[in-house]
Amino acid sequence: MTKKRILLIEDEEDIAALIKLQGEISHYKLHVEVDGINGYRAIEREKPDLVILDIMLPGENGLDVCRRMKTSADLKSIPVIILSAKSEELDVVLGLELGADDYVLKPFSPKVLFSRVKAVLRRAREPGKTSKQIKFGDFILEVDRYILRNSLKQIPLTLSEFGILRRLATNPGKILTRNQLLDDLSNDATCVVDRNIDVHIASLRKKLGSSFDGIETVRGIGYRFREDLSSGH
Repeated sequence: MTKKRILLIEDEEDIAALIKLQGEISHYKLHVEVDGINGYRAIEREKPDLVILDIMLPGENGLDVCRRMKTSADLKSIPVIILSAKSEELDVVLGLELGADDYVLKPFSPKVLFSRVKAVLRRAREPGKTSKQIKFGDFILEVDRYILRNSLKQIPLTLSEFGILRRLATNPGKILTRNQLLDDLSNDATCVVDRNIDVHIASLRKKLGSSFDGIETVRGIGYRFREDLSSGH
């Protein structure tokens, strides 16, 4: 079985060595670049299966590398995981909105990082499909009919709540920023929403019930739907 190729762009030698070691243990082929300029050239040259990208890099920062990737027809489909210090949460938000697939805050566990790598690669192999029904937990979201129901009853949702739930449930495991959720709804001609995504999320959680914990808050960033819950049919 061919090993997946990962390009790590990280200028801190100790961190790069830890990630490379865990990558080998996890059966990935991992190449390291230490600055943004040579890192981007390596992406163009190697077309890796995934890029792990630090934000603070010499030469060209990680956000610029991500932006260039996601505006390139040849590179935009390559998944990106951002590495960031906690003080750089705003940069993480920008990275996600530029198209990064996930982020890991420093300091981090190499095992956790590669569990994220595995999840992102799995999502890349199985892109989201337009589904008439999305099942999660005890619930069924009927996409074409704008209906949420469980085994007992139909649960009324506003168009905004439905749009947010649909976007989250069709991207399980992926962090979505508030702006991404808002942009998705703003581009839907059937939905008119205000800018307070948090209010809609709170209302959704109330309607789904206190026992449902599938919508996770990612502090300072946005929201994520638990990956183990959702399946389309």
